[in-house]
Amino acid sequence: MDIALFSPSSLFHDSDDTSSDEERVENSQTYVERNHQFPGMELLIREFSFHQMNANLLWPGTFAFAEWLVQDKSKIEGRRIIELGSGTGALAIFLKKLYQVDITTSDYDDQEIEDNIAHNCKVNGVTPVLPHIKHSWGDPFPNSCPDWDLIIASDILLYVKQYPNLIKTLYFLLKSYKPREIEATSYAQETQSELPRPTFLMSWRRRIGKEEESLFFTGCKTAGLQVQHLGSRIYSITPARPAITDN
Repeated sequence: MDIALFSPSSLFHDSDDTSSDEERVENSQTYVERNHQFPGMELLIREFSFHQMNANLLWPGTFAFAEWLVQDKSKIEGRRIIELGSGTGALAIFLKKLYQVDITTSDYDDQEIEDNIAHNCKVNGVTPVLPHIKHSWGDPFPNSCPDWDLIIASDILLYVKQYPNLIKTLYFLLKSYKPREIEATSYAQETQSELPRPTFLMSWRRRIGKEEESLFFTGCKTAGLQVQHLGSRIYSITPARPAITDN
């Protein structure tokens, strides 16, 4: 996989980051623990000092997404959620603590990432720890019958060459989705849904060239997915609806 390298300081929330100035370094600089301020709560998050897949730090899209979801919580209430590219697990932990949502984390097939998310769950009082799926985009998905009706992610578009693999995974999760039998009736009775089921909801705040960024959205449309910009750099992606024709 192609690796995007960035200055660590450029990956933090903002230049005026609310993280604590006091950092605890563990295991000879293997990890760093920081306090991060989310809407209504502070989380202690252990981050890798370095990770080749950039799963080590909290990125701007995480905080922006958290704020947006708090302002419009109806988007996630009652949903079964899976987060792609969970990294440290901070966003999923925040949503679990705030709303007690049914959420699963996932990231690159790497045991260190899974173990670190479990650690962050425990130190922030999320027990049992969140279910986690190790999965590299484009590979066969471990769950052949996905029933997550909301897929979320933040700042996952760094690796341009991985867009086809990411789109392949998204297409599978969206197109293969089947609601749980006990939920199918309630879904059918919904008169107004805030988001279609299923939906991929993404926050994107990192800066790359517009041409590179557009490759992802164009690729989604080519694959038969519909892209909608909801504002504040939040995007929803759903299976494209069949065109309505007059008989």
